[in-house]
Amino acid sequence: MSALICDLCPKHCRIEEGMAGDCRARYNYKGVLTAITHDRPVAVHNDPIEKKPLYHVLPGSKILSIACAGCNLHCLNCQNEGISQSNPVDLKAYRLTADEIAALALKKGSRSIALTYTDPVIFYEYSLEIGKVARKNNLLTVWVTAGYINKKPLEEALPFIDAVNLDIKFMNDDLYRRICTGTLKPVLEAAQILLKGGKWLEITNLIIPELNDSEKDIGKLINFIKTHLGTHIPIHFSRFFPHHRMRNVEPTPESTILKAAALATDAGMKYVYTGNIRGQNAHATTKCPRCHSSLIERRGYHIVKNAVINGKCMSCNETIHGLW
Repeated sequence: MSALICDLCPKHCRIEEGMAGDCRARYNYKGVLTAITHDRPVAVHNDPIEKKPLYHVLPGSKILSIACAGCNLHCLNCQNEGISQSNPVDLKAYRLTADEIAALALKKGSRSIALTYTDPVIFYEYSLEIGKVARKNNLLTVWVTAGYINKKPLEEALPFIDAVNLDIKFMNDDLYRRICTGTLKPVLEAAQILLKGGKWLEITNLIIPELNDSEKDIGKLINFIKTHLGTHIPIHFSRFFPHHRMRNVEPTPESTILKAAALATDAGMKYVYTGNIRGQNAHATTKCPRCHSSLIERRGYHIVKNAVINGKCMSCNETIHGLW
């Protein structure tokens, strides 16, 4: 049997018969490219939507979170390496069709479904099926993704995506190659495709000491978002803690995260947040970009105040971007 080329992501894996691609989830079975994790999620949890993190989508609601094993990136700092960096055939999995997932979401009182923890890109066909069924059941579909996907399959997925938290890891191609076994350009292109396709988009950036923690690095990310996406795009700067193969790296100082937030705010970004900060986090509050009223106050993943009414600031009637 001849080898197959997988055109889902920029790695364009050449997969021999009986073998899997770099993600370990896409398999050449007798000359047919097969997603061996289809209908076989390894994680099913009902989460607060703020955990994704998404701060401008149905605040305070629950979201049914689904993940399949494998990943097309191999980040040295991965926080979910137990499922993302494992061979799918070695892990126990549920048997759940897209219809069953939608029914479960409704049963649990969720208003949306998240494809998360690993990456919906590597269980692409399953992700699309879930999105289609979710739409029929008035549920939103959220992708939490590193955005390492080719243009054509991403554009074909757009009708079945409502919101995305996109992880832009570095603004440096060498670091993408060295730390994640990927490249930068496709991720930046994915961000622009999602925005052009009308999807609600929030960006997460994990700041790692001595890799992407300089003002220059942070400034590059802010400038890209501001110039190519818009000042209304929420940015989540997240604090690194040792994980996986980067356990020898110290946690990011909280001061670095707060400095990144200040740089983004000073640059004119309207919604800037920080993650993994201990205690009360002032940068977890959504403020009106016009009158600066505190609109959505959070304590951890809990909403303690929500003064956004029909997408408007209750104080000055300014439009607050998001899916409300």
